[in-house]
Amino acid sequence: MAVEESGGQLSEQARGKLEDELATLRERRRTLVAAIRDQESDVGDRADEANALESGDELAAVDERIRAVTDLLAGGPGETPAGQVPDGTTATLRFDDGTEQTVRAVAITEEIATRQQGATVTTDSPLGLALAGHHIGDTISYSTPDGEVRARIISLEFPENGR
Repeated sequence: MAVEESGGQLSEQARGKLEDELATLRERRRTLVAAIRDQESDVGDRADEANALESGDELAAVDERIRAVTDLLAGGPGETPAGQVPDGTTATLRFDDGTEQTVRAVAITEEIATRQQGATVTTDSPLGLALAGHHIGDTISYSTPDGEVRARIISLEFPENGR
């Protein structure tokens, strides 16, 4: 059952998705390490060197994601990163066209329920980042694939442990 536990801990569904991702990442890491070893033993041309560099970059990215997922499984990020709103922040926005929308910012994408995808943003998304440091009544702007969007903050609620 995917019910969020008290204290902001991961739901069972989110924990399962993260554990699956971690297993996939670890397998990908093993594959990359083996490929890099094979490339190092081959004497090749510049194309082989470029492939080795690309594999090394991918390995670094996989290692970084392994660390992030491991941290999340160990209890989530301890503090809100600078320039972001706290996980669980809720904001109601009025857009230039007069429409209003309430959104919830989450740090863990696996916590976004399918039925809430339209009303949930990540804390590091353009909208999530635009909310950081602002207050009720402020006008924010952020980039979307369709261009720049402006909205006025009608309400802004932080989680109890947020600010």
